[in-house]
Amino acid sequence: MNEKLRPASEELSMRYLYTYASHDTEAELCSMELRALFGSSAEHRMPSLLISQRQINPDRSPFLSRRVDVLLTGSSAEELAERASSAQLFMEGNTFKVTYIKSGDPYTYDEQRALERLVGSRIQGKFDMKNPDVVLGLVSVQGTWLLGICHDPERVWHKHIHKLQNYSTGLSAAMARSLVNIMAPETEGIRVVDPCCGMGNVLIEALSVGLDIRGRDINPLAIRGARTNLKHFGYPDELVTLGDMNELEGHFDAAILDMPYNLCSVLSVEEQKTMLASLRRLAPRAVIVTTEEDVRTRVEEAGYRVVDECRVWKGSFVRHVWLCEEKCK
Repeated sequence: MNEKLRPASEELSMRYLYTYASHDTEAELCSMELRALFGSSAEHRMPSLLISQRQINPDRSPFLSRRVDVLLTGSSAEELAERASSAQLFMEGNTFKVTYIKSGDPYTYDEQRALERLVGSRIQGKFDMKNPDVVLGLVSVQGTWLLGICHDPERVWHKHIHKLQNYSTGLSAAMARSLVNIMAPETEGIRVVDPCCGMGNVLIEALSVGLDIRGRDINPLAIRGARTNLKHFGYPDELVTLGDMNELEGHFDAAILDMPYNLCSVLSVEEQKTMLASLRRLAPRAVIVTTEEDVRTRVEEAGYRVVDECRVWKGSFVRHVWLCEEKCK
């Protein structure tokens, strides 16, 4: 068995299991976001399942579908059931149910229900299949059995899908949220900027995860739309200002630059170089979105280095995402 996946009993206090899913068109973006959020743990993940010592709210990501706070492990379902019989898994008086997590080792429907009954029958407490206070996730990962408390996302970002104002080519709420996570995996005390914010899609997702963000755009129609959207979702509209990003002053911890690419905003190479130089002046870390296959040379000329990258498809339209950090001096 892969030792990096073995949740030893003495290490369980900070061990979490996550399930995730993505469409083929966003599979690379999902992987890139998992690398940003989970670090080396993401390199040892399995299809649709990841084990980490990092505790992350599953609502943070559009791709995370569940977090299980692991309480017990065992080499077999029987051993796990025996351990569960003498453990205090949740607050006294709470009702519970046990559900087998399908992302684990494959079992038939009947086998899954039998495993749930096996473990559930040994747990002290009142069983409630319809409306339990606690859902306990049961899963086998390459032969090691885990039991823990499930936390499912509320999908708060779904509320942001339908905005009052938007571009037809604007970032989706899901992609914007994922880019925010790649830009700023940690949110505490982080100040970020979107200097070409458009209708505010990135701003709204950044604000909803607790980031301190400012937006700017040279297009007054975009600023008007961004302010409308911010107010609609309960955020201050003064967070966005009208102006050229090349004239923006200040220092930020990180930035997102979705470079203009529609027919009305075709940029020359020199204009792109100027924007990237301004971005580097504003922030040492940046997520850059382009429709070009390779901006690496211009990014490096601006003083960045590319540390990760991916592609996202929407039909025949392809976006390239570059995670950049300042070069070591």
